[in-house]
Amino acid sequence: MQDKFLKPYNSQETESKIYKLWEDSGFFNPDNLPPRHKEKYSIMLPPPNVTGILHMGHALTLTIEDIMIRYQRMRGKKTLWVPGTDHAAIATQSRVEKDIKKKEDKSRYDLGREELLKRIGVFVKQSHDTIISQSKVMGASLDWSREAFTMDEKRNLAVRTVFKKMYDDGLIYRGFRIVNWDPKGQTTISDEEIVYEERPAKFYTFKYSKDFPISISTTRPETKVGDTAVAVHPDDTRYQKYIGKEYDTVFCGVKIHIKIIADESVDKEFGTGALGVTPAHSMIDWEIGEKNKLPVVQVIDEKARMMVGGENIFGKKVAEAREIIVEWLKSEGLLEKEEEIKQNVSTAERTGGIIEPLPKLQWFVAVNKSFNIERSNIKGVQSGQETTLKELMENAVKNGQINVIPDYVNKTYFHWIHTLRDWCISRQIWYGHRIPVWYKDKEIYCGIEAPKESGWTQDEDTLDTWFSSGLWTFSTLGWPEKTKDLSFYHPTDVLESGYDLIFFWIARMILMSTYVLGDIPFKHVYFHGMVRNPKGQKISKSLGDNIDPVDISKKFGTDALRMALVIGNTPGTDTRWSDDKVKAYKNFANKIWNITRFILESTKEEKYIPNFDNFSDADKKLIDERNNFVADITKDMEEFRFYMAGEKIYHYAWHTFADIILEDSKKVFVTENADETSKTSRKQFLLSTLRTILIILHPFMPFITEEIWQSINEDKSILMIEKWPI
Repeated sequence: MQDKFLKPYNSQETESKIYKLWEDSGFFNPDNLPPRHKEKYSIMLPPPNVTGILHMGHALTLTIEDIMIRYQRMRGKKTLWVPGTDHAAIATQSRVEKDIKKKEDKSRYDLGREELLKRIGVFVKQSHDTIISQSKVMGASLDWSREAFTMDEKRNLAVRTVFKKMYDDGLIYRGFRIVNWDPKGQTTISDEEIVYEERPAKFYTFKYSKDFPISISTTRPETKVGDTAVAVHPDDTRYQKYIGKEYDTVFCGVKIHIKIIADESVDKEFGTGALGVTPAHSMIDWEIGEKNKLPVVQVIDEKARMMVGGENIFGKKVAEAREIIVEWLKSEGLLEKEEEIKQNVSTAERTGGIIEPLPKLQWFVAVNKSFNIERSNIKGVQSGQETTLKELMENAVKNGQINVIPDYVNKTYFHWIHTLRDWCISRQIWYGHRIPVWYKDKEIYCGIEAPKESGWTQDEDTLDTWFSSGLWTFSTLGWPEKTKDLSFYHPTDVLESGYDLIFFWIARMILMSTYVLGDIPFKHVYFHGMVRNPKGQKISKSLGDNIDPVDISKKFGTDALRMALVIGNTPGTDTRWSDDKVKAYKNFANKIWNITRFILESTKEEKYIPNFDNFSDADKKLIDERNNFVADITKDMEEFRFYMAGEKIYHYAWHTFADIILEDSKKVFVTENADETSKTSRKQFLLSTLRTILIILHPFMPFITEEIWQSINEDKSILMIEKWPI
């Protein structure tokens, strides 16, 4: 027995050494796996944003996916797990801009586009290197030879190719529509990038003028200078006589023309039952305006300042203009009621700015437009058939080609698809994939490469981050080239992620893959729960409780951290972080170490005999129980119940094997009546069971199991590619 087993297990001395052993073996790359690995199994790692260090959510993702990959590799699959990072355009640029403002008191406009992009490049490289280092600390058996970045040249080519294809199919268009505008970040953002914050607000009820027949209610009286209609429900008897009438009036010094219209979307019971329609500054009002052909009057600009009115409100910030208009309503005797309410305010996730819905000329993906799909492996959609992006996204899940775990998420997914608007994909920032469109006088050119003739000017905008990350499952495999990786590994087997990314990313990948390839991007979607702080709140830097998984790993060992993350983490259900929990699994690692020491001491020079068959009846019974146990946890692994499999292995190793079987073995070895055959039988049982425990525990606790495996095997085989014992 080696001297190291006479001391407690030391994770710090073990983990970097073992990870180097794995990397040197080359087995992270499926091309180097032994011949028995034939059937493919692939996962694309959700690329973390290059905005800093990984957090506990990333650690959980790495742990669960590594469990999947290590298990399938041991089952003889040709496992490909592709790593990568996401440029996270708005988040990254915002972070760098904040740093520059803080250190140099300069804006991006002071630096210019080229210098800002240079600064971002330096920051991205530093963040990338930190993320890769952290991923290795977590024991992630990723194929680093295939690492990708959403902004590298291969992914850039894929983005331009898809944009061109969608443009030619009429699915990408430039249009004047209302968008979510972030005045702080000076860019559009998607619906999914909005964070709703509950804040106190005032709900005002008033009339536009003394002779206007209908009262309206709103929390934003400053937008009423842009109203072009008042909408009422067609069945509301209070207002039927006014429908179709038009009024000219002056509201706080601004001339407005109001038409009374009927619209079934109006809630008769809310406020006065009459809605002041501002098509330029409300998504709902924009849709009402389109339906009723109302004029669009913009009254708020990109800096959230008033564009109309006299010197009392012109150029004022919207919050200030609101107070001025309320005072005017009071002075004119038009304000009927003022109520204190709670309101969900739309804020930008990355900058915290309050969103202003504004009408702007932007690039959109048309999700409801029909097109002819050339090739389709989607059930319910035939090749050559007319379909829409929405229909593709819905059919891929509705027909069971994509299995979502837990399945109740399907309801949320379908509801989102049914309410999905055209996707605004242009962003007014400098970091990101530049829109591949060029202008020359009134001509527009869209191409994968720039026009060869001079005089063309490229669009200044960049693409929404989710446009490029939506291509992740196939752009990482070499598309638009028809590579061997693409034909063999796609569709991928599992997409594992937090449920908060269902709309940001997962839905976009389904959209892109079904459109571009006519096939699903993955067969299963596994949503893990979020890791929360002990109070049940989302762990965040703002609360001061962000936890660096590397710090936890140094303190307790990566194996203990992995077990603490996965045990109890049922799909879609949040878990609370606890240092006590990870301490318990550090104790478990030491227990495995002590079990090994006891077995090595008890068996002494006895060597493991692979095909030993002279077991005692008692040991045969234990072997049957062990085999049934392995079959049980194998079923759990196949059905994505990793949290249950891990807990069962823990209980078998500690309570069944250590507490009962090893204690019983002590009696076998010291009993005078025990013959050598019985002792040999028990020694072989202990040696074989130790090997079994190491194998089935390896996906969960790879470092300590590999370290022990290397110590008990003279041939120095790699546990990572050992056969699963069933």
